[in-house]
Amino acid sequence: MIVTLAAIEAARRTLAGQVLATPMLPAPKLSALTGAEVYVKYENLQVTNSFKDRGAFVKLATLSETERRRGVIAMSAGNHAQAVAYHAARLGIPATIVMPVTTPLVKVASTRAYGATVVLHGETITEAQQRCESIAVEQDLAWVHPYDDPKIIAGQGTIALEMLEAVPALDVLAIPIGGGGLIAGNAIAARAINPAIEVLGVEAALYPSMRNAVTGEDRAIGGPTLAEGIAVKNVGRLTLPIVRELVADIILVDEAQLERAVNAYLTLQKTMAEGAGAAGLAAMLAAPERFAGKRVGLILCGGNIDPRILASIMVREL
Repeated sequence: MIVTLAAIEAARRTLAGQVLATPMLPAPKLSALTGAEVYVKYENLQVTNSFKDRGAFVKLATLSETERRRGVIAMSAGNHAQAVAYHAARLGIPATIVMPVTTPLVKVASTRAYGATVVLHGETITEAQQRCESIAVEQDLAWVHPYDDPKIIAGQGTIALEMLEAVPALDVLAIPIGGGGLIAGNAIAARAINPAIEVLGVEAALYPSMRNAVTGEDRAIGGPTLAEGIAVKNVGRLTLPIVRELVADIILVDEAQLERAVNAYLTLQKTMAEGAGAAGLAAMLAAPERFAGKRVGLILCGGNIDPRILASIMVREL
Protein backbone atom coordinates (compact mmCIF):
# COMPACT_ATOMS: atom_id res chain seq x y z
CA MET A 1 0.00 0.00 0.00
CA ILE A 2 1.34 3.41 -1.01
CA VAL A 3 0.67 4.93 2.46
CA THR A 4 1.46 3.02 5.65
CA LEU A 5 0.73 3.48 9.33
CA ALA A 6 4.38 4.48 9.76
CA ALA A 7 3.93 7.25 7.18
CA ILE A 8 0.84 8.51 8.99
CA GLU A 9 2.69 8.49 12.31
CA ALA A 10 5.52 10.46 10.65
CA ALA A 11 2.94 12.95 9.36
CA ARG A 12 1.67 13.35 12.90
CA ARG A 13 5.17 14.28 14.06
CA THR A 14 5.36 16.86 11.26
CA LEU A 15 2.05 18.35 12.39
CA ALA A 16 2.98 18.54 16.08
CA GLY A 17 2.72 22.13 17.24
CA GLN A 18 1.65 23.27 13.76
CA VAL A 19 -1.92 22.00 13.40
CA LEU A 20 -4.48 21.54 16.14
CA ALA A 21 -5.05 18.10 17.64
CA THR A 22 -8.81 18.63 17.77
CA PRO A 23 -11.09 17.34 20.54
CA MET A 24 -12.95 14.04 20.24
CA LEU A 25 -16.04 14.30 22.42
CA PRO A 26 -19.11 12.19 23.24
CA ALA A 27 -22.35 13.52 21.75
CA PRO A 28 -25.24 12.32 23.95
CA LYS A 29 -27.87 14.31 22.05
CA LEU A 30 -26.76 12.85 18.73
CA SER A 31 -26.73 9.44 20.36
CA ALA A 32 -30.34 9.91 21.40
CA LEU A 33 -31.23 11.08 17.89
CA THR A 34 -29.58 8.13 16.11
CA GLY A 35 -29.76 5.18 18.51
CA ALA A 36 -25.98 4.76 18.54
CA GLU A 37 -23.21 5.88 20.89
CA VAL A 38 -21.80 8.84 18.98
CA TYR A 39 -18.43 10.56 19.31
CA VAL A 40 -17.52 13.60 17.23
CA LYS A 41 -14.06 14.72 16.06
CA TYR A 42 -14.25 18.50 15.70
CA GLU A 43 -12.08 19.29 12.67
CA ASN A 44 -14.13 22.45 12.15
CA LEU A 45 -11.96 23.96 14.92
CA GLN A 46 -8.83 24.07 12.74
CA VAL A 47 -7.62 27.55 11.76
CA THR A 48 -9.23 27.22 8.34
CA ASN A 49 -12.18 25.33 9.88
CA SER A 50 -11.58 22.00 8.13
CA PHE A 51 -9.43 18.87 8.25
CA LYS A 52 -7.60 20.03 5.13
CA ASP A 53 -5.08 21.86 7.33
CA ARG A 54 -3.46 18.50 8.06
CA GLY A 55 -2.66 17.24 4.59
CA ALA A 56 -1.83 20.70 3.26
CA PHE A 57 0.76 21.38 5.95
CA VAL A 58 2.38 17.95 5.62
CA LYS A 59 2.71 18.36 1.84
CA LEU A 60 4.03 21.94 1.99
CA ALA A 61 6.47 21.17 4.81
CA THR A 62 8.09 18.42 2.73
CA LEU A 63 8.66 20.50 -0.43
CA SER A 64 12.23 21.23 -1.48
CA GLU A 65 13.62 24.75 -1.23
CA THR A 66 13.50 25.03 -5.03
CA GLU A 67 9.83 24.06 -5.09
CA ARG A 68 9.05 26.54 -2.33
CA ARG A 69 10.70 29.40 -4.23
CA ARG A 70 8.80 28.60 -7.43
CA GLY A 71 5.48 28.45 -5.61
CA VAL A 72 2.58 26.02 -5.47
CA ILE A 73 -0.79 25.58 -7.15
CA ALA A 74 -3.91 23.74 -6.03
CA MET A 75 -7.51 23.30 -7.13
CA SER A 76 -10.33 23.13 -4.64
CA ALA A 77 -13.99 23.88 -3.93
CA GLY A 78 -12.82 25.75 -0.87
CA ASN A 79 -11.39 23.96 2.14
CA HIS A 80 -8.21 22.63 0.55
CA ALA A 81 -7.82 26.06 -1.06
CA GLN A 82 -7.92 27.82 2.30
CA ALA A 83 -5.58 25.33 3.94
CA VAL A 84 -2.97 25.60 1.19
CA ALA A 85 -3.25 29.39 1.12
CA TYR A 86 -2.93 29.71 4.90
CA HIS A 87 -0.02 27.34 5.42
CA ALA A 88 1.79 28.52 2.28
CA ALA A 89 1.69 32.05 3.68
CA ARG A 90 3.04 30.79 7.02
CA LEU A 91 5.92 29.07 5.21
CA GLY A 92 6.60 31.95 2.81
CA ILE A 93 5.50 30.02 -0.29
CA PRO A 94 3.63 31.82 -3.12
CA ALA A 95 0.29 30.07 -3.77
CA THR A 96 -2.16 30.08 -6.68
CA ILE A 97 -5.55 28.43 -6.18
CA VAL A 98 -8.04 27.52 -8.93
CA MET A 99 -11.63 27.31 -7.68
CA PRO A 100 -14.90 26.55 -9.49
CA VAL A 101 -17.10 29.60 -10.04
CA THR A 102 -19.78 27.81 -7.97
CA THR A 103 -17.63 27.88 -4.80
CA PRO A 104 -19.40 29.60 -1.86
CA LEU A 105 -18.31 33.21 -1.56
CA VAL A 106 -17.20 32.73 2.06
CA LYS A 107 -14.58 30.21 0.91
CA VAL A 108 -13.33 32.37 -1.98
CA ALA A 109 -13.01 35.41 0.30
CA SER A 110 -11.16 33.43 2.97
CA THR A 111 -8.70 32.01 0.45
CA ARG A 112 -7.90 35.46 -0.90
CA ALA A 113 -7.58 36.82 2.65
CA TYR A 114 -4.78 34.32 3.32
CA GLY A 115 -2.79 35.89 0.48
CA ALA A 116 -3.25 33.41 -2.35
CA THR A 117 -3.89 34.32 -5.98
CA VAL A 118 -7.37 32.96 -6.75
CA VAL A 119 -8.45 31.94 -10.25
CA LEU A 120 -12.16 31.16 -10.68
CA HIS A 121 -12.75 28.70 -13.50
CA GLY A 122 -15.38 26.14 -14.48
CA GLU A 123 -18.56 24.85 -12.91
CA THR A 124 -16.96 21.79 -11.30
CA ILE A 125 -13.79 20.57 -9.65
CA THR A 126 -12.97 18.62 -12.82
CA GLU A 127 -13.04 21.78 -14.94
CA ALA A 128 -11.01 23.65 -12.30
CA GLN A 129 -8.44 20.87 -12.31
CA GLN A 130 -7.93 21.15 -16.06
CA ARG A 131 -7.16 24.87 -15.72
CA CYS A 132 -4.98 24.20 -12.68
CA GLU A 133 -2.86 21.67 -14.56
CA SER A 134 -2.29 24.06 -17.45
CA ILE A 135 -1.21 26.91 -15.14
CA ALA A 136 1.13 24.54 -13.28
CA VAL A 137 2.92 23.74 -16.54
CA GLU A 138 2.94 27.35 -17.77
CA GLN A 139 4.37 28.77 -14.53
CA ASP A 140 6.38 25.73 -13.35
CA LEU A 141 4.52 25.49 -10.03
CA ALA A 142 4.53 22.58 -7.59
CA TRP A 143 1.20 20.75 -7.63
CA VAL A 144 -0.58 20.27 -4.29
CA HIS A 145 -3.39 17.86 -5.13
CA PRO A 146 -6.36 17.88 -2.74
CA TYR A 147 -6.49 14.10 -2.35
CA ASP A 148 -4.38 12.09 -4.79
CA ASP A 149 -1.01 12.47 -3.10
CA PRO A 150 0.67 10.20 -0.50
CA LYS A 151 1.63 13.14 1.74
CA ILE A 152 -1.92 14.50 1.68
CA ILE A 153 -3.39 11.06 2.43
CA ALA A 154 -0.95 10.54 5.32
CA GLY A 155 -1.73 13.95 6.78
CA GLN A 156 -5.46 13.31 6.76
CA GLY A 157 -4.92 9.89 8.33
CA THR A 158 -3.64 11.48 11.51
CA ILE A 159 -7.27 12.13 12.49
CA ALA A 160 -7.92 8.42 13.09
CA LEU A 161 -4.81 8.16 15.26
CA GLU A 162 -6.26 10.81 17.57
CA MET A 163 -9.77 9.34 17.46
CA LEU A 164 -8.67 5.86 18.49
CA GLU A 165 -6.39 7.21 21.21
CA ALA A 166 -9.39 9.06 22.66
CA VAL A 167 -11.92 6.22 22.21
CA PRO A 168 -10.09 2.93 21.50
CA ALA A 169 -13.29 0.86 21.48
CA LEU A 170 -14.96 2.52 18.48
CA ASP A 171 -16.90 0.03 16.35
CA VAL A 172 -17.48 2.18 13.26
CA LEU A 173 -16.08 5.25 11.52
CA ALA A 174 -18.42 7.07 9.11
CA ILE A 175 -16.28 9.22 6.83
CA PRO A 176 -17.27 11.58 3.98
CA ILE A 177 -15.87 10.83 0.53
CA GLY A 178 -15.03 13.32 -2.19
CA GLY A 179 -11.89 12.29 -4.03
CA GLY A 180 -11.03 9.89 -1.23
CA GLY A 181 -8.05 11.40 0.59
CA LEU A 182 -9.79 11.69 3.96
CA ILE A 183 -11.25 8.19 3.99
CA ALA A 184 -8.14 6.57 2.51
CA GLY A 185 -5.77 7.95 5.15
CA ASN A 186 -8.11 7.24 8.02
CA ALA A 187 -9.04 3.76 6.82
CA ILE A 188 -5.34 2.86 6.65
CA ALA A 189 -4.68 4.17 10.16
CA ALA A 190 -7.83 2.78 11.76
CA ARG A 191 -7.65 -0.69 10.24
CA ALA A 192 -3.92 -0.96 11.08
CA ILE A 193 -4.65 -0.13 14.73
CA ASN A 194 -7.87 -2.17 14.96
CA PRO A 195 -8.46 -4.60 12.05
CA ALA A 196 -12.01 -5.25 13.31
CA ILE A 197 -13.19 -1.64 13.05
CA GLU A 198 -15.73 -1.00 10.29
CA VAL A 199 -15.03 1.95 8.00
CA LEU A 200 -18.05 3.26 6.10
CA GLY A 201 -17.85 5.91 3.42
CA VAL A 202 -20.49 8.56 2.77
CA GLU A 203 -21.18 10.33 -0.52
CA ALA A 204 -23.79 12.84 -1.61
CA ALA A 205 -26.40 10.95 -3.64
CA LEU A 206 -25.87 13.38 -6.51
CA TYR A 207 -22.13 12.54 -6.62
CA PRO A 208 -21.76 8.75 -6.15
CA SER A 209 -18.39 8.73 -7.91
CA MET A 210 -16.51 6.45 -5.52
CA ARG A 211 -19.47 4.10 -5.14
CA ASN A 212 -19.70 3.81 -8.93
CA ALA A 213 -15.97 3.11 -9.17
CA VAL A 214 -15.99 0.49 -6.42
CA THR A 215 -19.21 -1.34 -7.30
CA GLY A 216 -19.35 -0.92 -11.07
CA GLU A 217 -22.68 0.86 -10.84
CA ASP A 218 -23.50 3.63 -13.30
CA ARG A 219 -25.44 6.11 -11.20
CA ALA A 220 -25.84 9.60 -12.63
CA ILE A 221 -23.37 12.19 -11.33
CA GLY A 222 -24.01 15.92 -11.08
CA GLY A 223 -26.28 18.67 -9.86
CA PRO A 224 -26.33 21.32 -7.13
CA THR A 225 -25.64 19.91 -3.67
CA LEU A 226 -25.26 21.27 -0.16
CA ALA A 227 -22.17 19.08 0.13
CA GLU A 228 -20.13 20.88 -2.53
CA GLY A 229 -16.94 19.93 -0.68
CA ILE A 230 -17.43 16.29 -1.70
CA ALA A 231 -19.07 16.96 -5.08
CA VAL A 232 -16.31 15.23 -7.06
CA LYS A 233 -16.76 13.49 -10.39
CA ASN A 234 -13.32 11.89 -10.61
CA VAL A 235 -12.04 9.85 -7.67
CA GLY A 236 -8.36 9.51 -6.88
CA ARG A 237 -6.08 7.10 -8.71
CA LEU A 238 -4.28 6.43 -5.43
CA THR A 239 -7.32 6.49 -3.16
CA LEU A 240 -9.59 4.12 -5.13
CA PRO A 241 -7.66 0.89 -4.42
CA ILE A 242 -7.39 1.81 -0.73
CA VAL A 243 -11.15 2.32 -0.51
CA ARG A 244 -11.76 -0.97 -2.35
CA GLU A 245 -9.59 -2.84 0.14
CA LEU A 246 -10.44 -1.21 3.46
CA VAL A 247 -13.91 0.39 3.28
CA ALA A 248 -16.85 -1.91 4.03
CA ASP A 249 -19.55 0.07 2.21
CA ILE A 250 -20.44 3.49 0.84
CA ILE A 251 -23.73 5.07 1.94
CA LEU A 252 -25.43 7.67 -0.25
CA VAL A 253 -27.23 10.58 1.42
CA ASP A 254 -29.76 12.92 -0.16
CA GLU A 255 -30.06 16.67 0.25
CA ALA A 256 -32.79 16.48 2.91
CA GLN A 257 -30.62 14.20 5.06
CA LEU A 258 -27.63 16.53 4.67
CA GLU A 259 -29.76 19.51 5.69
CA ARG A 260 -31.11 17.66 8.70
CA ALA A 261 -27.58 16.74 9.79
CA VAL A 262 -26.31 20.32 9.43
CA ASN A 263 -29.25 21.51 11.51
CA ALA A 264 -28.66 18.81 14.15
CA TYR A 265 -25.05 19.85 14.60
CA LEU A 266 -26.11 23.46 15.05
CA THR A 267 -29.12 22.96 17.30
CA LEU A 268 -28.00 19.93 19.33
CA GLN A 269 -24.19 20.31 19.40
CA LYS A 270 -24.04 24.11 19.05
CA THR A 271 -21.38 23.79 16.38
CA MET A 272 -21.13 24.67 12.71
CA ALA A 273 -21.02 22.02 9.98
CA GLU A 274 -21.01 22.50 6.23
CA GLY A 275 -22.81 19.94 4.09
CA ALA A 276 -19.75 17.76 3.54
CA GLY A 277 -18.81 18.09 7.21
CA ALA A 278 -22.19 16.73 8.27
CA ALA A 279 -22.22 13.82 5.80
CA GLY A 280 -21.25 11.21 8.40
CA LEU A 281 -24.18 12.18 10.60
CA ALA A 282 -26.43 12.28 7.53
CA ALA A 283 -25.50 8.63 6.87
CA MET A 284 -26.64 7.73 10.38
CA LEU A 285 -29.98 9.41 9.67
CA ALA A 286 -30.24 7.71 6.28
CA ALA A 287 -29.40 4.19 7.47
CA PRO A 288 -29.88 4.05 11.26
CA GLU A 289 -29.95 0.25 11.26
CA ARG A 290 -26.30 0.19 10.18
CA PHE A 291 -25.25 2.00 13.35
CA ALA A 292 -27.80 1.07 16.03
CA GLY A 293 -26.19 0.21 19.36
CA LYS A 294 -22.65 0.72 18.07
CA ARG A 295 -19.90 3.14 19.12
CA VAL A 296 -19.61 5.45 16.12
CA GLY A 297 -16.88 7.97 15.37
CA LEU A 298 -17.87 10.93 13.19
CA ILE A 299 -15.45 13.41 11.65
CA LEU A 300 -17.04 16.85 11.50
CA CYS A 301 -14.61 17.58 8.73
CA GLY A 302 -15.55 21.17 7.86
CA GLY A 303 -17.58 24.14 9.09
CA ASN A 304 -17.32 26.58 6.20
CA ILE A 305 -20.96 27.01 5.28
CA ASP A 306 -22.42 30.13 3.69
CA PRO A 307 -24.48 31.88 6.41
CA ARG A 308 -27.32 32.49 3.94
CA ILE A 309 -27.55 28.78 3.18
CA LEU A 310 -27.45 27.95 6.88
CA ALA A 311 -30.29 30.39 7.57
CA SER A 312 -32.39 28.78 4.84
CA ILE A 313 -31.79 25.32 6.29
CA MET A 314 -32.79 26.44 9.77
CA VAL A 315 -36.03 27.96 8.47
CA ARG A 316 -36.93 24.77 6.58
CA GLU A 317 -36.11 22.54 9.56
CA LEU A 318 -38.20 24.72 11.87
